[in-house]
Amino acid sequence: QVQVVESGGGLVQAGGSLRLSCAASGSIFSRNAMGWYRQAPGKQRELVAVVTSGGNTNYADSVKGRFTISRDNAKNTVYLQMNSLKPEDTAVYYCKPLIVGYFPWGQGTQVTVSS
Repeated sequence: QVQVVESGGGLVQAGGSLRLSCAASGSIFSRNAMGWYRQAPGKQRELVAVVTSGGNTNYADSVKGRFTISRDNAKNTVYLQMNSLKPEDTAVYYCKPLIVGYFPWGQGTQVTVSS
Protein backbone atom coordinates (compact mmCIF):
# COMPACT_ATOMS: atom_id res chain seq x y z
CA GLN A 1 0.00 0.00 0.00
CA VAL A 2 1.34 3.40 -0.97
CA GLN A 3 1.70 5.77 1.93
CA VAL A 4 3.76 8.61 3.38
CA VAL A 5 5.26 9.05 6.85
CA GLU A 6 6.17 12.54 8.05
CA SER A 7 8.67 13.24 10.84
CA GLY A 8 10.90 15.93 12.29
CA GLY A 9 8.41 18.26 13.92
CA GLY A 10 8.76 19.67 17.39
CA LEU A 11 8.72 22.73 19.60
CA VAL A 12 11.05 25.58 18.66
CA GLN A 13 11.41 29.23 19.58
CA ALA A 14 10.69 31.95 17.06
CA GLY A 15 13.68 32.43 14.79
CA GLY A 16 14.69 28.80 15.09
CA SER A 17 14.89 26.03 12.50
CA LEU A 18 13.49 22.57 11.90
CA ARG A 19 13.93 20.02 9.14
CA LEU A 20 10.96 17.87 8.25
CA SER A 21 11.22 14.56 6.40
CA CYS A 22 8.65 12.61 4.45
CA ALA A 23 9.33 9.00 3.53
CA ALA A 24 7.12 7.66 0.76
CA SER A 25 6.56 4.09 -0.25
CA GLY A 26 5.93 2.87 -3.72
CA SER A 27 6.96 3.99 -7.18
CA ILE A 28 4.55 6.93 -7.12
CA PHE A 29 7.17 9.08 -5.39
CA SER A 30 9.81 9.25 -8.14
CA ARG A 31 7.33 10.02 -10.95
CA ASN A 32 5.43 12.86 -9.33
CA ALA A 33 5.76 16.27 -7.82
CA MET A 34 5.62 16.26 -4.03
CA GLY A 35 4.08 18.90 -1.84
CA TRP A 36 4.28 19.96 1.79
CA TYR A 37 1.01 21.16 3.26
CA ARG A 38 0.11 22.53 6.66
CA GLN A 39 -3.03 22.95 8.71
CA ALA A 40 -3.22 25.32 11.65
CA PRO A 41 -5.98 25.02 14.27
CA GLY A 42 -9.26 26.34 12.92
CA LYS A 43 -7.84 26.91 9.45
CA GLN A 44 -7.97 25.09 6.14
CA ARG A 45 -5.07 22.98 4.98
CA GLU A 46 -2.77 24.95 2.68
CA LEU A 47 -0.02 24.02 0.25
CA VAL A 48 3.26 25.66 1.26
CA ALA A 49 5.92 24.12 -1.00
CA VAL A 50 6.21 21.95 -4.08
CA VAL A 51 9.11 20.11 -5.69
CA THR A 52 8.70 18.53 -9.12
CA SER A 53 10.17 15.20 -10.16
CA GLY A 54 12.94 17.19 -11.84
CA GLY A 55 13.72 19.26 -8.78
CA ASN A 56 11.98 22.55 -9.61
CA THR A 57 10.44 24.25 -6.60
CA ASN A 58 7.64 26.65 -5.77
CA TYR A 59 6.55 28.23 -2.49
CA ALA A 60 3.65 30.01 -0.91
CA ASP A 61 4.36 33.69 -0.36
CA SER A 62 4.14 33.21 3.39
CA VAL A 63 7.19 30.92 3.48
CA LYS A 64 9.21 32.13 0.51
CA GLY A 65 12.80 32.87 1.47
CA ARG A 66 12.50 30.94 4.75
CA PHE A 67 11.58 27.38 3.73
CA THR A 68 13.41 25.10 1.30
CA ILE A 69 11.91 21.94 -0.16
CA SER A 70 14.12 19.21 -1.61
CA ARG A 71 13.91 15.55 -2.54
CA ASP A 72 16.12 12.49 -2.63
CA ASN A 73 14.66 10.13 -5.21
CA ALA A 74 17.06 7.33 -4.24
CA LYS A 75 15.61 7.39 -0.73
CA ASN A 76 12.01 8.15 -1.71
CA THR A 77 12.19 11.07 0.70
CA VAL A 78 11.23 14.72 0.52
CA TYR A 79 12.47 17.33 2.98
CA LEU A 80 11.34 20.73 4.19
CA GLN A 81 14.03 22.89 5.75
CA MET A 82 12.34 25.62 7.77
CA ASN A 83 14.37 28.60 8.95
CA SER A 84 13.44 31.85 10.70
CA LEU A 85 10.33 30.21 12.05
CA LYS A 86 7.45 32.38 13.23
CA PRO A 87 4.58 31.61 15.62
CA GLU A 88 2.22 31.69 12.64
CA ASP A 89 4.07 28.68 11.20
CA THR A 90 2.58 26.58 14.00
CA ALA A 91 0.59 23.79 12.35
CA VAL A 92 0.49 20.11 11.54
CA TYR A 93 2.62 19.55 8.44
CA TYR A 94 1.78 16.90 5.84
CA CYS A 95 3.34 15.74 2.62
CA LYS A 96 1.62 14.23 -0.38
CA PRO A 97 2.27 13.61 -4.05
CA LEU A 98 0.53 16.06 -6.37
CA ILE A 99 -1.60 13.64 -8.35
CA VAL A 100 -5.12 13.51 -9.69
CA GLY A 101 -7.25 11.12 -7.74
CA TYR A 102 -7.28 9.78 -4.23
CA PHE A 103 -4.14 9.48 -2.10
CA PRO A 104 -4.37 9.02 1.66
CA TRP A 105 -2.98 11.70 3.95
CA GLY A 106 -0.28 10.67 6.41
CA GLN A 107 -0.49 11.33 10.14
CA GLY A 108 1.43 14.59 9.80
CA THR A 109 4.03 16.06 12.11
CA GLN A 110 3.33 18.85 14.60
CA VAL A 111 5.39 22.03 14.45
CA THR A 112 4.95 24.48 17.30
CA VAL A 113 6.76 27.83 17.30
CA SER A 114 6.77 29.76 20.56
CA SER A 115 7.11 33.52 20.70
